[in-house]
Amino acid sequence: MTEHDSLRQHALDWIAANQQRMSDFNAQIWGFAEPAWREYRSARAYIDLLRAEGFEVEEGSGGMPTAFAARWSQGEGPVLASFSEYDAVPGNSQQVVPYKAPREGLHPYAAGHTDPHSMLGTAALTAVLAAKAAMQAKGTAGTLKLFGEPAEKVCGSKPFHAARGYFHGLDAAVVWHPWPSNTVTGETHFGAYWSAIISFEAEAPERWVDPQLMPIDASHAIARCPGALDAMCLMYTMTKYTKEAMFPHAGSWTLNEFVLGDAGATSDNLTPRFSQIQYSWRSSSLEIQEQIWRVLANNARQAAATTGCRAFVRWVTKTRVGLPNTVMTDLTWANLQAVGAPSYSEEALEFGRAIQRNLGVEPMENPFIDGVTKLTSPAENEAALRSGLPPWQKHLSADDYVEYSWHAPTVRLLAARPRLRPPSRGYAYPAWAYNALGGLPAAVDPGMFTAAQTMALTLLDLAGNPDVLAAAQAEFRERTGGGVGGSRWVGPLLPADLDPPVDLRWPEYVRTERGEEWCFPTPHQGTGAGEPL
Repeated sequence: MTEHDSLRQHALDWIAANQQRMSDFNAQIWGFAEPAWREYRSARAYIDLLRAEGFEVEEGSGGMPTAFAARWSQGEGPVLASFSEYDAVPGNSQQVVPYKAPREGLHPYAAGHTDPHSMLGTAALTAVLAAKAAMQAKGTAGTLKLFGEPAEKVCGSKPFHAARGYFHGLDAAVVWHPWPSNTVTGETHFGAYWSAIISFEAEAPERWVDPQLMPIDASHAIARCPGALDAMCLMYTMTKYTKEAMFPHAGSWTLNEFVLGDAGATSDNLTPRFSQIQYSWRSSSLEIQEQIWRVLANNARQAAATTGCRAFVRWVTKTRVGLPNTVMTDLTWANLQAVGAPSYSEEALEFGRAIQRNLGVEPMENPFIDGVTKLTSPAENEAALRSGLPPWQKHLSADDYVEYSWHAPTVRLLAARPRLRPPSRGYAYPAWAYNALGGLPAAVDPGMFTAAQTMALTLLDLAGNPDVLAAAQAEFRERTGGGVGGSRWVGPLLPADLDPPVDLRWPEYVRTERGEEWCFPTPHQGTGAGEPL
């Protein structure tokens, strides 16, 4: 066994010895189920564990209370990074049972883990800790950084970390995502995601009409300024009408909206003073993103002018598009092959069958899709992606991991989390079934540790093999026209002094006189929607 082989084996041995501990950590994060920007207990669990493992940790990095930047260093060597995510998604509360069961004592639309990010974050943490243990034991020089990245579901933290210089000086980054297959992203990476909060404010509703028009004192009878609610409604409808003026009639793009509450529900006869609507849009190029924003901004100005309001914008995020690196892809694919595809125990399979039974589906001997127990080459994965895209479209969907790819050679590993096999073409399992599987250790641990082992080996190859790292960096310089700051390099899209939107009314858990509850008060029965109409 060579010295480098011994380094790699040490990391694999560390993971084997700590597998139960890391599985328990994953279950803890899954149980917290804290949504975007409100992952207080999750971030604290990461910070405490990393400090206990000898890492220096900056809490609240980038001005984000639930973010962190952890660092361990030994001698002069490459600076290698990964990240953990840990945010959950509102409306996806579910217990680890094979039937629909939101968590007891909370509103049914409280948050739950979907992808799940609990699994994503724990695998990256495990990989970095294993690489550190091996490097420390064998005297391998280098620096390992693990970033705590909250609010991934709104692509929230990585653009702020990038804008504030946290990715400066990285030599390479190894990241991953749970997926229905085991592969490595090739040339077709994810596209851009932008999100903005449009606010309408009726600052002076008394100026809307001359009160002298009424011969008597009848303030409640006078014409009322339309105000912020009407402004938001106009914004919503105008944007629906103008969608065709935003999008090219080809490719795959999305635009979605969500309304944030204003806490003004008890004033029925006064002008609504404040409203907010969030728009989030994804496309394959920054030019298309800009075109969509021009239409949105114009709609907001017109809606405000019509209703006696002023319009404001608060940026939630702006990501770039992904930058491939073939050297990193090939290196990680070789390590994924060395680790092998995950396999699933009878406990996991029977849980899947129980879900099928409870849904009236004939239980299957193997209830999971084939992709989760086999390896798919990057070339095969790339061909599948490209089969549905026009030749000119170079990016698909969106995820803020792309921010790392403009600061250092970056690879994106994909490893399995189980999906149930549909009984017929077009059958869709309900979301609760997917979420319940995501909380079962027997179902998520195999893919999670496949990812952790593959990432640890890749980090150690980059630390212990200067030639492969040099080749990855040479490709990075070629693709960016000279590296960071090069002629084809795209810098962070957010200003360095922009405040992260942590103060906005994101869903969260609150404590009131009634005890702890979701931001929607927990009703005695059902969702609290009232009587059916």
